[in-house]
Amino acid sequence: MVKLPKLITRTLSFRLSLTVIAALATLLLVALLIIFVFSRKAVKEEALQNAGQALEATMQRIDNILLKVEQSSGNIYWKLLPHIHQPELLELYTHKLVETTPYITNCTIIWDTDSTATDSIFTGWINSKDKADAITTFRLPLFDGRQKVGVMDVDVSLTMVSKIVLDAKPSPNSFCSLLSENGTVIVFPDSTVLNKNSLELTKFEDNSMAEAVRAMVNGESGYQYAKMDGKDYYVFYKPFERAEVMGRAMSRLGWSVAVIYPEDDIFSDYNRLLYIVLIIAIAGLVLLLLSCRLFIHHQLLPLRKLEQSARRITEGDFDKPIQHSRRRDEVGRLQNHFREMQQSLATRMGEMQQLTEVLQQRGEALQATYEQAQAAERMKTNFLYNMSDQMMSPVDGIRQRVLSISDHSEGLTGNEVSLLVEGIQQRGEKVTALLNQLIAESEKIMDQGQTSMSK
Repeated sequence: MVKLPKLITRTLSFRLSLTVIAALATLLLVALLIIFVFSRKAVKEEALQNAGQALEATMQRIDNILLKVEQSSGNIYWKLLPHIHQPELLELYTHKLVETTPYITNCTIIWDTDSTATDSIFTGWINSKDKADAITTFRLPLFDGRQKVGVMDVDVSLTMVSKIVLDAKPSPNSFCSLLSENGTVIVFPDSTVLNKNSLELTKFEDNSMAEAVRAMVNGESGYQYAKMDGKDYYVFYKPFERAEVMGRAMSRLGWSVAVIYPEDDIFSDYNRLLYIVLIIAIAGLVLLLLSCRLFIHHQLLPLRKLEQSARRITEGDFDKPIQHSRRRDEVGRLQNHFREMQQSLATRMGEMQQLTEVLQQRGEALQATYEQAQAAERMKTNFLYNMSDQMMSPVDGIRQRVLSISDHSEGLTGNEVSLLVEGIQQRGEKVTALLNQLIAESEKIMDQGQTSMSK
């Protein structure tokens, strides 16, 4: 992990590859996001359509059962009506109705003299109460002439209707439910909640499920997102509607049919496809990163060689040649220009080295000449000092004799004067010889200095 930042900061090919991959990943992410947003919307719309079709199919199958019950009951009703005072035939007809119609669990004749009789002349469906295995009752009034003498109640099987409702599901884990107008659970996969009030059952559930139940009880259509038993569902609901048939009593039952659709069933394929696409995208980006890394690494190989050559040049190695590149791109031109620069630097450095050697030789010669000049200067100084010292005695002798002649000229004899003059002459000749020697030595020293300077 510590080497990765160093690899990124020190490797140009890796940075270029990451830049390319980051740009592609951004574009891919945006494209996938747009695709999956619209795909999720399409999947949801398809689920809505499937749920709507399941609701319509369930209502149609239930209504077909009710319609068949109505037709079978009507046929028996018109047969037993002339035999209203023949109990044996009435019982025979009612048993025949139950036997020939599998959806009917019971057919009962209730007379007005019975304590449970009703004064209603209503013909149609009513919700059953306290009847075993009955979901609803189809009621027909019995008349003796124009006087109502009783009713015929035909109970529809809860088991049969439940099977139809529970079999109608658009996905393996979805299920249907049927609620009465007061919220009583008529059909549900869990038999422990049947005939119980759904509003009471959802009191302690997630609030979204309670809202869906209240919407069903109120006879609304639509769908809601809800939670049940810790799982996410979409609840699609619609009031139960019966088909209009001529001569049919269109009494309102107040039922509501619902399809409880697990979110996993709706988006399972979508989520699976999303994961597959993400895995493929990540794998593709990784492979693309490696491919870009290898390609750019190969393309930048001349630059790395140039970097090594620049390091050698920095260290003073100008002689190792750089290969000529046949590439016509920027890297190839850079390598060839760098090669020309290296050759030019090598030539310049060779010339500078030769010039340095010449300057060094001349410096050494100047140093020797300077040392010789200093030695000559010392010799000249010593020589002048010696010559001056040697001339002091003759000059002093000449001065004394001149003073003697000058001070005692009257008292000196000719012979004495001659001797003094001869001494002066001798010492003058000696001074002259010393001066000639000084001049000769000075010319010799000057000739040596000029010879050294010419070198």
